[in-house]
Amino acid sequence: MKMTEIIGGTSLSYDERSTGRPILLLHGGGGPQTVDGFAELLAAERPARVITPAHPGFGGTPRPDGLATIGGLAGLYLALLDRLDLEDVIVVGNSIGGWIAAEMALLDTARIGGFVLVDAVGVDVPGHPVADFFALTFPEIAQLSYYEPAKFRIDPSVMTPEQQAMLAGNRSAIATYAGSMVDPGLRGRLAGVTTPTRVIWGDHDGIVDPEYGRALADAIPGADYVLLPETGHLPQLESPKRLLPAVWDFAEEHARRPAAR
Repeated sequence: MKMTEIIGGTSLSYDERSTGRPILLLHGGGGPQTVDGFAELLAAERPARVITPAHPGFGGTPRPDGLATIGGLAGLYLALLDRLDLEDVIVVGNSIGGWIAAEMALLDTARIGGFVLVDAVGVDVPGHPVADFFALTFPEIAQLSYYEPAKFRIDPSVMTPEQQAMLAGNRSAIATYAGSMVDPGLRGRLAGVTTPTRVIWGDHDGIVDPEYGRALADAIPGADYVLLPETGHLPQLESPKRLLPAVWDFAEEHARRPAAR
Protein backbone atom coordinates (compact mmCIF):
# COMPACT_ATOMS: atom_id res chain seq x y z
CA MET A 1 0.00 0.00 0.00
CA LYS A 2 1.44 3.35 -1.06
CA MET A 3 1.13 6.10 1.54
CA THR A 4 2.13 9.74 1.96
CA GLU A 5 2.54 11.75 5.14
CA ILE A 6 3.28 15.48 5.45
CA ILE A 7 5.71 15.86 8.33
CA GLY A 8 6.99 19.30 9.21
CA GLY A 9 6.19 20.49 5.71
CA THR A 10 8.02 17.55 4.07
CA SER A 11 6.07 15.17 1.85
CA LEU A 12 7.21 11.66 2.72
CA SER A 13 6.17 8.76 0.49
CA TYR A 14 6.37 5.17 1.71
CA ASP A 15 5.06 1.68 1.04
CA GLU A 16 3.51 -0.42 3.78
CA ARG A 17 3.22 -4.20 3.62
CA SER A 18 1.44 -6.74 5.82
CA THR A 19 1.02 -6.73 9.61
CA GLY A 20 3.05 -7.75 12.62
CA ARG A 21 6.34 -6.56 14.09
CA PRO A 22 7.06 -3.12 12.64
CA ILE A 23 10.18 -2.95 10.47
CA LEU A 24 11.38 0.38 9.09
CA LEU A 25 13.49 -0.51 6.03
CA LEU A 26 15.75 2.32 4.78
CA HIS A 27 17.23 2.16 1.30
CA GLY A 28 20.68 3.21 0.11
CA GLY A 29 21.84 5.35 -2.78
CA GLY A 30 20.30 3.09 -5.42
CA GLY A 31 16.84 4.26 -4.39
CA PRO A 32 13.73 2.64 -2.91
CA GLN A 33 13.57 -0.08 -5.56
CA THR A 34 16.69 -1.65 -4.03
CA VAL A 35 14.70 -2.73 -0.97
CA ASP A 36 11.30 -3.45 -2.54
CA GLY A 37 11.97 -7.13 -3.23
CA PHE A 38 13.36 -7.73 0.25
CA ALA A 39 10.38 -5.93 1.78
CA GLU A 40 8.06 -8.29 -0.11
CA LEU A 41 10.05 -11.32 1.07
CA LEU A 42 10.10 -10.16 4.68
CA ALA A 43 6.37 -9.41 4.70
CA ALA A 44 5.55 -12.74 3.03
CA GLU A 45 7.71 -15.02 5.17
CA ARG A 46 7.62 -13.37 8.60
CA PRO A 47 4.92 -11.69 10.71
CA ALA A 48 6.18 -8.21 9.91
CA ARG A 49 4.65 -4.85 9.07
CA VAL A 50 7.28 -3.53 6.68
CA ILE A 51 7.50 0.21 6.00
CA THR A 52 9.80 1.35 3.18
CA PRO A 53 10.04 5.12 2.70
CA ALA A 54 11.66 6.89 -0.22
CA HIS A 55 14.13 9.43 1.11
CA PRO A 56 12.86 12.78 -0.24
CA GLY A 57 14.67 13.41 -3.52
CA PHE A 58 14.95 9.71 -4.39
CA GLY A 59 12.69 7.76 -6.72
CA GLY A 60 11.35 10.91 -8.34
CA THR A 61 10.08 12.38 -5.06
CA PRO A 62 10.56 16.07 -4.14
CA ARG A 63 13.16 17.20 -1.62
CA PRO A 64 12.54 20.45 0.27
CA ASP A 65 15.49 22.86 0.42
CA GLY A 66 15.59 22.64 4.20
CA LEU A 67 16.19 18.90 4.23
CA ALA A 68 19.79 18.32 3.21
CA THR A 69 21.57 16.14 5.80
CA ILE A 70 21.62 12.57 7.04
CA GLY A 71 20.72 13.87 10.50
CA GLY A 72 17.70 15.62 9.02
CA LEU A 73 16.51 12.33 7.53
CA ALA A 74 17.03 10.60 10.89
CA GLY A 75 14.78 13.16 12.56
CA LEU A 76 12.20 12.80 9.80
CA TYR A 77 11.94 9.04 10.32
CA LEU A 78 11.64 9.35 14.08
CA ALA A 79 8.77 11.77 13.45
CA LEU A 80 7.21 9.18 11.10
CA LEU A 81 7.30 6.56 13.86
CA ASP A 82 5.55 9.04 16.14
CA ARG A 83 2.96 9.85 13.48
CA LEU A 84 2.20 6.15 12.95
CA ASP A 85 2.31 5.50 16.71
CA LEU A 86 4.62 2.51 16.27
CA GLU A 87 6.35 0.69 19.12
CA ASP A 88 9.22 -1.80 19.33
CA VAL A 89 10.34 -0.98 15.78
CA ILE A 90 13.36 -2.64 14.20
CA VAL A 91 15.14 -0.16 11.95
CA VAL A 92 17.06 -1.79 9.09
CA GLY A 93 19.23 0.37 6.84
CA ASN A 94 21.50 -0.42 3.90
CA SER A 95 24.41 1.83 2.85
CA ILE A 96 23.34 5.45 3.46
CA GLY A 97 20.17 3.97 4.96
CA GLY A 98 22.43 2.38 7.56
CA TRP A 99 24.02 5.77 8.19
CA ILE A 100 20.56 7.25 8.75
CA ALA A 101 19.78 4.40 11.17
CA ALA A 102 23.02 5.08 13.09
CA GLU A 103 22.04 8.73 13.47
CA MET A 104 18.59 7.66 14.68
CA ALA A 105 20.27 5.50 17.32
CA LEU A 106 21.80 8.65 18.80
CA LEU A 107 18.45 10.43 19.10
CA ASP A 108 15.14 9.44 20.73
CA THR A 109 14.86 5.65 20.53
CA ALA A 110 11.84 5.18 22.79
CA ARG A 111 9.86 3.60 19.93
CA ILE A 112 12.74 1.46 18.66
CA GLY A 113 13.69 -2.04 19.76
CA GLY A 114 16.86 -2.41 17.71
CA PHE A 115 18.92 -1.38 14.72
CA VAL A 116 20.35 -3.47 11.89
CA LEU A 117 23.07 -1.73 9.86
CA VAL A 118 23.64 -3.50 6.54
CA ASP A 119 26.87 -2.53 4.74
CA ALA A 120 26.43 0.97 6.15
CA VAL A 121 28.55 4.00 5.30
CA GLY A 122 29.10 7.13 7.39
CA VAL A 123 32.06 6.45 9.67
CA ASP A 124 35.69 7.26 8.98
CA VAL A 125 37.95 4.20 9.23
CA PRO A 126 41.62 4.95 8.45
CA GLY A 127 42.99 2.57 5.84
CA HIS A 128 39.51 1.48 4.79
CA PRO A 129 38.00 4.32 2.76
CA VAL A 130 34.53 4.35 1.27
CA ALA A 131 34.79 3.98 -2.51
CA ASP A 132 34.41 7.28 -4.37
CA PHE A 133 30.98 6.58 -5.83
CA PHE A 134 30.90 9.76 -7.90
CA ALA A 135 34.19 9.00 -9.66
CA LEU A 136 33.09 5.53 -10.77
CA THR A 137 31.40 4.40 -13.96
CA PHE A 138 28.29 2.23 -13.70
CA PRO A 139 30.25 -0.95 -14.59
CA GLU A 140 32.81 -0.05 -11.91
CA ILE A 141 30.07 0.48 -9.34
CA ALA A 142 28.62 -2.93 -10.16
CA GLN A 143 32.05 -4.56 -9.94
CA LEU A 144 32.56 -3.20 -6.41
CA SER A 145 28.98 -3.70 -5.26
CA TYR A 146 28.32 -7.37 -6.01
CA TYR A 147 29.84 -10.81 -5.63
CA GLU A 148 28.40 -11.58 -9.08
CA PRO A 149 28.36 -8.17 -10.78
CA ALA A 150 27.30 -9.45 -14.21
CA LYS A 151 23.83 -10.17 -12.82
CA PHE A 152 23.27 -6.61 -11.66
CA ARG A 153 24.90 -4.23 -14.14
CA ILE A 154 22.73 -1.39 -15.38
CA ASP A 155 23.03 0.42 -18.71
CA PRO A 156 21.61 3.96 -18.60
CA SER A 157 21.68 4.13 -22.41
CA VAL A 158 18.77 1.67 -22.64
CA MET A 159 16.68 3.41 -19.99
CA THR A 160 13.64 5.52 -20.77
CA PRO A 161 14.00 9.31 -20.31
CA GLU A 162 11.94 9.00 -17.11
CA GLN A 163 14.25 6.31 -15.73
CA GLN A 164 17.33 8.35 -16.62
CA ALA A 165 15.84 11.39 -14.88
CA MET A 166 15.14 9.33 -11.77
CA LEU A 167 18.70 7.97 -11.78
CA ALA A 168 20.10 11.50 -12.07
CA GLY A 169 17.82 12.63 -9.25
CA ASN A 170 19.06 9.81 -7.02
CA ARG A 171 22.69 10.78 -7.64
CA SER A 172 21.93 14.41 -6.88
CA ALA A 173 20.19 13.43 -3.65
CA ILE A 174 23.13 11.25 -2.57
CA ALA A 175 25.50 14.18 -3.13
CA THR A 176 23.26 16.50 -1.13
CA TYR A 177 22.71 14.24 1.87
CA ALA A 178 25.90 12.20 2.03
CA GLY A 179 28.66 14.14 0.21
CA SER A 180 31.87 12.19 0.79
CA MET A 181 29.89 9.35 2.48
CA VAL A 182 31.67 10.04 5.78
CA ASP A 183 31.03 12.10 8.90
CA PRO A 184 34.43 12.32 10.65
CA GLY A 185 32.79 12.65 14.07
CA LEU A 186 30.25 9.85 13.79
CA ARG A 187 32.47 6.95 14.82
CA GLY A 188 33.27 8.55 18.17
CA ARG A 189 29.66 9.54 18.81
CA LEU A 190 28.48 5.97 18.33
CA ALA A 191 29.86 5.17 21.81
CA GLY A 192 26.63 6.75 23.04
CA VAL A 193 24.35 4.17 21.39
CA THR A 194 22.35 2.20 24.00
CA THR A 195 19.86 0.35 21.76
CA PRO A 196 20.67 -3.23 20.62
CA THR A 197 22.44 -3.16 17.26
CA ARG A 198 23.52 -5.73 14.71
CA VAL A 199 25.97 -4.96 11.89
CA ILE A 200 25.62 -7.19 8.80
CA TRP A 201 28.18 -7.20 5.97
CA GLY A 202 28.75 -8.84 2.64
CA ASP A 203 32.11 -10.60 2.54
CA HIS A 204 32.72 -9.29 -1.02
CA ASP A 205 31.66 -5.68 -0.47
CA GLY A 206 34.07 -3.49 -2.43
CA ILE A 207 32.31 -0.21 -1.62
CA VAL A 208 33.04 -0.54 2.10
CA ASP A 209 35.13 -3.58 2.92
CA PRO A 210 34.42 -6.07 5.74
CA GLU A 211 37.09 -4.57 8.00
CA TYR A 212 35.24 -1.26 7.75
CA GLY A 213 32.17 -3.13 8.94
CA ARG A 214 34.05 -4.63 11.87
CA ALA A 215 35.26 -1.16 12.87
CA LEU A 216 31.68 0.11 12.73
CA ALA A 217 30.47 -2.73 14.95
CA ASP A 218 33.35 -2.17 17.39
CA ALA A 219 32.35 1.49 17.72
CA ILE A 220 28.86 0.60 18.98
CA PRO A 221 28.63 -0.78 22.53
CA GLY A 222 27.34 -4.35 22.51
CA ALA A 223 26.88 -4.56 18.75
CA ASP A 224 27.40 -7.90 17.04
CA TYR A 225 28.79 -8.46 13.56
CA VAL A 226 27.47 -10.93 10.98
CA LEU A 227 29.38 -11.64 7.76
CA LEU A 228 27.35 -13.00 4.85
CA PRO A 229 29.22 -15.24 2.37
CA GLU A 230 29.29 -14.64 -1.38
CA THR A 231 27.63 -11.26 -0.96
CA GLY A 232 28.49 -7.68 -1.81
CA HIS A 233 27.25 -4.23 -0.79
CA LEU A 234 23.53 -4.92 -1.29
CA PRO A 235 22.65 -8.21 0.43
CA GLN A 236 18.94 -7.49 0.09
CA LEU A 237 19.35 -7.78 -3.69
CA GLU A 238 22.08 -10.38 -3.97
CA SER A 239 21.48 -12.67 -0.98
CA PRO A 240 18.01 -11.94 0.40
CA LYS A 241 17.55 -15.50 1.71
CA ARG A 242 20.74 -15.12 3.76
CA LEU A 243 19.86 -11.63 4.95
CA LEU A 244 16.33 -12.53 6.06
CA PRO A 245 17.22 -14.80 9.01
CA ALA A 246 20.07 -12.52 10.06
CA VAL A 247 17.57 -9.66 10.38
CA TRP A 248 14.64 -11.60 11.78
CA ASP A 249 16.58 -13.61 14.37
CA PHE A 250 17.88 -10.32 15.74
CA ALA A 251 14.37 -8.84 15.76
CA GLU A 252 13.05 -11.86 17.68
CA GLU A 253 15.91 -11.78 20.16
CA HIS A 254 15.26 -8.15 20.99
CA ALA A 255 11.47 -8.09 21.02
CA ARG A 256 10.17 -6.26 24.05
CA ARG A 257 8.17 -8.61 26.23
CA PRO A 258 5.05 -7.46 28.09
CA ALA A 259 5.68 -6.87 31.78
CA ALA A 260 4.55 -9.70 34.03
CA ARG A 261 1.39 -9.01 36.05
